[in-house]
Amino acid sequence: MTRFHTAAFVAAFACGVAPLHAQLPKPALNTAPMLSTLESGASHYAEVAQQIWNFAEVGYMEAKSSALLQGELKAAGFTVTTGIAGEPTAFVAEFGSGKPVIAILGEYDALPGLSQAATPERRSVIAGGPGHGCGHHLFGTASTAAAIALKQWMQANNVKGTLRMIGTPAEEGGAGKVYMVRDGVFNDVDAVIAWHPGDENSVNGERSMANISGKFRFHGLSSHAATAPERGRSALDGVEVMSVMTNYLREHIPDGSRIHYVITKGGTAPNVVPDEAEVYYVARHVDMKIVQDIWERITNAARGAALGTGTTFDLQLVGSVYALQPNEVLARIQQRALERVGGFTYTPEERVFAEKLQQSTAFTAVPLETTARVKPLVLDLPGAGSTDVGDVSWVVPTVQLSAATWVPGTAAHSWQAVAAGGMSIGAKGMMVAAKTMALTGADLFVSPASLDAAKAELVRRRGAGFTYTTALGAQKPQLEYRKGSVP
Repeated sequence: MTRFHTAAFVAAFACGVAPLHAQLPKPALNTAPMLSTLESGASHYAEVAQQIWNFAEVGYMEAKSSALLQGELKAAGFTVTTGIAGEPTAFVAEFGSGKPVIAILGEYDALPGLSQAATPERRSVIAGGPGHGCGHHLFGTASTAAAIALKQWMQANNVKGTLRMIGTPAEEGGAGKVYMVRDGVFNDVDAVIAWHPGDENSVNGERSMANISGKFRFHGLSSHAATAPERGRSALDGVEVMSVMTNYLREHIPDGSRIHYVITKGGTAPNVVPDEAEVYYVARHVDMKIVQDIWERITNAARGAALGTGTTFDLQLVGSVYALQPNEVLARIQQRALERVGGFTYTPEERVFAEKLQQSTAFTAVPLETTARVKPLVLDLPGAGSTDVGDVSWVVPTVQLSAATWVPGTAAHSWQAVAAGGMSIGAKGMMVAAKTMALTGADLFVSPASLDAAKAELVRRRGAGFTYTTALGAQKPQLEYRKGSVP
């Protein structure tokens, strides 16, 4: 078992000094066979990812995707427990016993409305159907591959400890991991390893954004819009008046805030006063306290709109996530692993595909050679997106990388991301992530000093007296939040 001087490393964090040049633990021994195993299994895992890409199941509906990954893990000797935290498609696959406990996260939910063939031109597979615009088919598969390879390495080297692969549904707005954190799934975990598809190879130093989301449902009275309009009370009026007031808030909220909304129900016919209408809101900022303040103001706009239009409303909280908390100790270990794995180059056929894709809209000018490089580590960058990995990172030291599964310059949540993720470009990037996570896990299993230092850093970053709570309170997972989004 390799060690370095724990006391000095932990003390650096305890006094608030980031160890920019601190000694890393020696790399775990005998990891070359682990990488070889992953390389030889690349085509199999590409097939697994492709199946999940074809399933394209949205949040809390990922029954086939979850079952496929569970089957891979069971076949490899993991013990699998399903239905975690009241989520039917969540699972924990476990190998080993005792400390340390290292967990790898996997996601597998798709996004509504992003159905796309694996072509460089816009072409839906199912009109209005879902698609993997955030690459979670690759996410769950790479994490499964890494867990299986890491288990085999532990057995071959008689490494003690507990390895878990945690299948987490409904990341896209459903806050699947939040309920897991709240219900204690991560209470005994010493470190969490994750990744996310992207258009570059890097260790994620972004903080991301905290958010709260929910559906405001207005209730009115239906009536004939021409012959008896005075008898009606329009629920759609409530939605629209709320949206006007909320839009006026934008000038009076802190810089860096975001408010998004979409009207998900507005009536059925223009000559019928709608008695039911719904609007779906998301508020974001890096600081959860600011998000909570903005959300209260949005809710007050709903109250005012209901009062002014003679309607009522109810609120379904859908999700709430913290900002991602970087961890320098773990990030430097993962950065070393990523640099060892390196990037990849396109075949001539992949290059033609990528060049055609880059000719579509919403692309920034980024060289295709980016996929062959690894970016230097930069921590505490401001982020724009949100993830429920954030909540995990406030209770357990967490590290996450990005791998170039999309053509450089691709925007997430786009049909272009779906297209690249459904062919060999996505599969190649996926294996970069799988290898990097496996190496990171191996290093952590044999370096208790790293785990101690990572925990000390987390405590310092959270501040004194931190207690985890969630705006979702004691409510159950909103298993039907995507209901109606799939044709």
